[in-house]
Amino acid sequence: MPALMSSRFLLLVGESFPIRRALATHKNASSLLHSSIHCMSQVEPPNHGSLTLSSVGFQGEVDKPINKGGKSSSKVKPLLGSSPGSLKSKGIGKPIGSSEKKKVFGIVERKKQQIEAAPFAAKSFSELGLPLVLIERLEKEGFSVPTEVQSAAVPTILQNHDVIIQSYTGSGKTLAYLLPILSSIGPLMNKVSKSASGGDSGGKMGIEAVVVAPSRELGMQIVREFEKILGVENKKVVQQLVGGANRTRQEEALKKNKPAIVVGTPGRIAELSAAGKLRTHGCRYLVLDEIDELLSFNFREDMHRILEHVGRRSGADLDPNVKRTERQLIMVSATVPFSVVRAARSWGCDPLLVQAKKVIPLDTVSPSGPINLSRPSVGSTPDPTKPSQASVESLPPALKHYYCVARLQHKVDTMRKCIHALDAKVVIAFMNNTKQLKDVVFKLEARGMKAAELHGDLGKLARSSTLKKFKNGEVRVLVTNELSARGLDVAECDLVVNLDLPTDSTHYAHRAGRTGRLGRDGTVLTICEESEVFIVKKMEKQLGVTVAFCDFVEGKMLVNQEEKALSTSRK
Repeated sequence: MPALMSSRFLLLVGESFPIRRALATHKNASSLLHSSIHCMSQVEPPNHGSLTLSSVGFQGEVDKPINKGGKSSSKVKPLLGSSPGSLKSKGIGKPIGSSEKKKVFGIVERKKQQIEAAPFAAKSFSELGLPLVLIERLEKEGFSVPTEVQSAAVPTILQNHDVIIQSYTGSGKTLAYLLPILSSIGPLMNKVSKSASGGDSGGKMGIEAVVVAPSRELGMQIVREFEKILGVENKKVVQQLVGGANRTRQEEALKKNKPAIVVGTPGRIAELSAAGKLRTHGCRYLVLDEIDELLSFNFREDMHRILEHVGRRSGADLDPNVKRTERQLIMVSATVPFSVVRAARSWGCDPLLVQAKKVIPLDTVSPSGPINLSRPSVGSTPDPTKPSQASVESLPPALKHYYCVARLQHKVDTMRKCIHALDAKVVIAFMNNTKQLKDVVFKLEARGMKAAELHGDLGKLARSSTLKKFKNGEVRVLVTNELSARGLDVAECDLVVNLDLPTDSTHYAHRAGRTGRLGRDGTVLTICEESEVFIVKKMEKQLGVTVAFCDFVEGKMLVNQEEKALSTSRK
């Protein structure tokens, strides 16, 4: 029957369309199909299996994987069972050499990345290749010696590499990307960049750098860091575009000051971009701070627009109708789960992973992700004895980790005992449920300990007032949720308390990073119930740190008294 239908089809078509032409067309289509299958069996795109905009819910354009030089960077993978010497070029019967393979299949030999020469132990900022005027500003603000992550990141970014900067909270990651940007944008740029851009970039080149942060607090903290280095006279070079602030005033400031750098939250940046008030096609730098948080579902649509309209991806096809500048992508986070690795491979071009004393290609990073600590591992869950991405690399080195056992109704009192035993002056307590924050504050203040709550439901003025009181010492204990786990910079914080267990190792790392900043000592205490001890044990293995058991007796902290405390908690 199928054969009869196909013959009838040819007879009907034959009156208006020659059968020979149809057969020729069929033959050409068949050969084209087989040739395409042949190519697919040999060429493996470098981003095979990587994250794309559509895979995370974005609906964006698909760019071909092209390297910095604008040529295809696809790798040729020999067919199964064939050796490299047996590959033959088209129409030639002899084997081809390695150089001929590159010509035939379009292999581009990547330029060897100069990552071994990075001054990982730089003794001064002058060793990092920064302009003299910028170094003078740093010395004026009290910055004389770069941190390890700054020594690794600054030269790498100056070499125009797309990077992921991973280091523990408080290690100086903000300056690690701020300094390279200011060395080529604004009044502190070096002479080479200034002559290439035709003079001062402020107001003439438009927006040249966009920094995206997941929260208002982190965004304003980044703005203050920029303003500190730029000085009072150059504050207009940077403009905040955070949500919750007056949008009309932000639009007026953009029009009047013509800043070269904008820092904001995804929602407000996308909103101004859609309204035509923020033009970023000529942007040279796109910084995604706390990238693991920016990949969350609630930022999906806003991040889609930002990625589509801020410059263009390195090596992407150039739209002749839109004048766009090739952007350099910088991602920053204390933890780098596999979702971040996939995003960097998709959105960047040959990205590098920058850590303290180490710069490596992202292709060498093994897939992993944050481990859920709320239940035992089952099935194919990664081995809990192996440190995850949220391991020692993500935690301040001077931290001491403890846990104690207490019933739910006694947790607040246990925290109060800990604060007195350690004589902690600046304390941050984390909880998972926002509705319970007020009860904890009430119990602490009832015992004479000044406390305040901080969460996203508070208004802008209330949040600013609470943070100001906390930093000034008027509030001793700040009770908060995950809002403050990122971007809250209180250098004097000496104790972090987990009243509720974090959901995974990544959240623990971000919470713990609020203390022990810039080499200072810090303590992290996790208060759990007896049924939750196994989670703490799993957390200890996943993070690769020692979480010692402790108890508080007669105003003192006793360590390694686990059996005695557990028996007491059962009574």
